Amino acid sequence: MVSKNQIKRITALQQKKFRTEHELFIAEGFKVIQELFQSHYEIQEFYSTDATLQLNNKVRPEIISEADLKKISCLKTPNTCLAVFKISPSKPIKYEGLTLLLDDIRDPGNLGTIIRLCDWFGIDQLICSEETVDVYNPKVIQATMGSIGRVNVVYTSLKNYLKNTNQPIYGAFMDGDVVYDSPLPNDAVLIMGNEANGISAEIDVLIQHKISIPRFGKTQKAESLNVATATAILLSEFRRNL
Repeated sequence: MVSKNQIKRITALQQKKFRTEHELFIAEGFKVIQELFQSHYEIQEFYSTDATLQLNNKVRPEIISEADLKKISCLKTPNTCLAVFKISPSKPIKYEGLTLLLDDIRDPGNLGTIIRLCDWFGIDQLICSEETVDVYNPKVIQATMGSIGRVNVVYTSLKNYLKNTNQPIYGAFMDGDVVYDSPLPNDAVLIMGNEANGISAEIDVLIQHKISIPRFGKTQKAESLNVATATAILLSEFRRNL
């Protein structure tokens, strides 16, 4: 049985201020928990309704009822397990290789999917503006499907980062050069902008190469691509000549 204090403490971690204060975050679902457990994240608590689950011979869950799991879960339909992990400090910033920068991404699902894309395309550093949604938001963690354990996510001033790099700087725009016709180096910076407003004006002026994904529809009326979808297409193009 989960105590009232446990419920209060765990559900508080749904809010960024408490995650920051306690340096803890929530993960749900056995695959996500297992991926994080096998990475650099340190597990603090592990709850499950399934007594057969275990991460290894020493780490077994505290068995709780479905009703108690529902009380601590962030999901409308809770999975079989929930764990609390310790937040790890970000690794030092590096200025080499293909690096993705996010300028004010607000949707947790988008950020989580983009982290999975970084993992898929071998990008081990993701630089986020300070306004971007918190990487330890439970919805972000769910959407990463464990890839958060293999991608270094850093929150910092994009302006300062760009001023300190010697890499060519690319940005995604609706009216940029067609990406399929553009030479794309493996050592570069790619910037993706906010879902509604795109790349901010202060970052726009620092971009050297503006690229776009052309529309092929006959009516040309599709307004834009989802930022995570656009990121997948652009990263694929950057990696195509490896």
